[in-house]
Amino acid sequence: MIDIAPRAIIKILATVALVWIWLQLWQLVTLVVVAAVLAIALDPLVDWLCRHGPARSVGATVVVLLLVVLIVGFFWMTGSSLNAQMHLLGTRLEDAEAWAVSHAPPLLKRTLETNRNVTPDASAVAGYVVSAGRLLTSALVVAALALILTLYLLIEGKTTYEWLMAYVPAQNRDRVHVTAREARRAILAYVIGNVATSVFATIFTLVSLSVLHVPAALLLALLAGLFDFVPVLGFLCSSVPAVVLALTVSPVVGLVVAGLYVAYHLIENYYIGPRVYGGRLRLSNLAVILAFAVGAELGGVVGALLALPIAGMYPVVERVWLKEYLARDAVEVHRRIERRHA
Repeated sequence: MIDIAPRAIIKILATVALVWIWLQLWQLVTLVVVAAVLAIALDPLVDWLCRHGPARSVGATVVVLLLVVLIVGFFWMTGSSLNAQMHLLGTRLEDAEAWAVSHAPPLLKRTLETNRNVTPDASAVAGYVVSAGRLLTSALVVAALALILTLYLLIEGKTTYEWLMAYVPAQNRDRVHVTAREARRAILAYVIGNVATSVFATIFTLVSLSVLHVPAALLLALLAGLFDFVPVLGFLCSSVPAVVLALTVSPVVGLVVAGLYVAYHLIENYYIGPRVYGGRLRLSNLAVILAFAVGAELGGVVGALLALPIAGMYPVVERVWLKEYLARDAVEVHRRIERRHA
């Protein structure tokens, strides 16, 4: 007969309950985490405003409203241009697809032509339109909720943190404080680094494609900036439409654009990135890919992006919480490897 201690049974039940709660509420949890990341990123601006007079509630409201005005204002001013460029990009991609099908091997060509010749009926098109409308509405609602949560976290985040700390056993509070402080630094470094590199990528792409007279330069620059948040795969996703449109100008321009994307990717990885992050979020390429894959599996695109700063916090977790369970010199060896890699 197996004798299981009541404490072990409680731990198993608690683990099962946590898994069930995650499966039921993972979208809400993801939304709260996104709001927390935004609040941490905007907190330095709010602190700066509060030091110059306004109350924290006023400073947080001003910062969030300014962020909304900047985003909405940008798309308001560039909406018509971006819409025309999106139509142009779609047309060019269809032309590229037709060219690829015409030059494909016979067996593959028949399969591709069969798929291309399938025309959806009116009901299917209407279904796509309805689904797109629902998706857009859901995205707007989620964005609004994220901004509201961000505002309240900026105003009451420190009070909420102190309130939650009351649940932590007294003997663990110091370690929780250290972990929370280091987590905040990792998230702030991640956000600042990603925003900075995305801005650099947007400016570089816009200037380069404009000089080379590539169509839809503004749209391609925005795609480069957005996809720059996605490690490794983002570079490939943003470069393909740019090269396709560049080839419509001339083969030489297409090759030049491809070379520029590769060159910028290398410069960002080995020169801009290390200086922007300042060594505060040191992750190997293998760790980045694995964290991205796990995050994408658990929480989609948002989970993939949030997985990187969480993975960047592992050295702190190892040093603060796991040191006594690991080999005697494991933490020191890992820190030496990190410094050598940096």
